[in-house]
Amino acid sequence: MTVTLADILTARAAIRGLADGTPFVPSPFMTRQTGQDFLLKLENMQPIGAFKLRGAMNAVLKLPDGTRGVTCCSTGNHGRGVAYAAARRGIRAVICMSSLVPQSKIDGIRALGAEVRICGTSQDDALAESQRLDSAEGLVEISPFDDPHVIAGQGTIGFEMMEARPDLDTILVPLSGGGLAAGVAVAAKSINPRVNVIGITMDRGAAMHASLAAGQPVDVTEVPSLADSLGGGIGIDNKLSFALCREYLDDTVLVTEDEIYHAMQVLFYEDRIVAEGACVVGIAAMLAAKLPVPRGPVATIITGRNLDMRIFHRIMAGEDIELGALTVKGQQYGA
Repeated sequence: MTVTLADILTARAAIRGLADGTPFVPSPFMTRQTGQDFLLKLENMQPIGAFKLRGAMNAVLKLPDGTRGVTCCSTGNHGRGVAYAAARRGIRAVICMSSLVPQSKIDGIRALGAEVRICGTSQDDALAESQRLDSAEGLVEISPFDDPHVIAGQGTIGFEMMEARPDLDTILVPLSGGGLAAGVAVAAKSINPRVNVIGITMDRGAAMHASLAAGQPVDVTEVPSLADSLGGGIGIDNKLSFALCREYLDDTVLVTEDEIYHAMQVLFYEDRIVAEGACVVGIAAMLAAKLPVPRGPVATIITGRNLDMRIFHRIMAGEDIELGALTVKGQQYGA
């Protein structure tokens, strides 16, 4: 089982007009910082506020007539995508989430008509309930990252980026379970094998990074993060996203909570964009000089806007943020 450019092009046709065509715009500030064109793929402009709609819509559209309903585990945005796509098809959706998921994301999913079940304190706990619903209640489980239709849907982002800027030198992709990174990397490298695709993630509880380093899927301990959308494991029995990330990603890079905090401020104050912490990890890595000096245009994906606005306001005000036992010290932007 794999995902190819042909699969991505098929997904592109399926989701056309429903979950595609987001803006791809320059960041003047980051262009000045890097000395190269620096572009932002604004997936936060999707109808659900996140890129996950692409893969979820593609997967739900592939279901046969008569499907009773769907289920998934989610840290927020995949569940929102599945709920939105299921509502369009008029079928039941049950979204399983851990207690670490922010209330704002839970409320957003319920507003789309889906049922939410809070299951334990980790993505693995939520996954176990989703798998139980698949077998016990006949709901079709849609993995947030380890599903070929989901990966192909996310891959349409990479295709659109390369179609608009075939001269891209580097693509910085937020890295969680690997569905986005795998899809974007397959699309980009199928078009230009020389483009660098680098997965960026937080330095605490980074499952795919740890798994790639170990050479096999491994468990990690989940902790609160400003990049909460990047949390969760990849599944010890991962069938697809791990292998694709291992084959197609050129590197993975970790960023700290302090660096994420600062990058969120940069994106808002310099580009006037509201985005989740998970979206800015590419910007964070570049500003922290954790990446090679680019030789040509750079792009990153602003993956979503579904964050707790109270936390966002505190970050923009330069206040301290508590993440469990960790306190991220406030930073006044421009001070």
